[in-house]
Amino acid sequence: MPKIRLNENQDVVETVRKGLNARGGYCPCRLERTEDTKCMCREFRDQIADPEFEGYCHCMLYYKEKDNHNGSNQE
Repeated sequence: MPKIRLNENQDVVETVRKGLNARGGYCPCRLERTEDTKCMCREFRDQIADPEFEGYCHCMLYYKEKDNHNGSNQE
């Protein structure tokens, strides 16, 4: 199972969370307010489902690590 964590930069986390609160949980980086832009947005949920994706969500609040990110026993 992939590991999802918050951005390690607390300033980014605080800024994005303030934006989420101001917009009722919708992405502060998007103009439209739809179920697809409700945090966690559809774009990031799709990225979570992709076993090859590793990186931040659009707003950089969350980071997804690959399933086999431990780096050990690689042949």
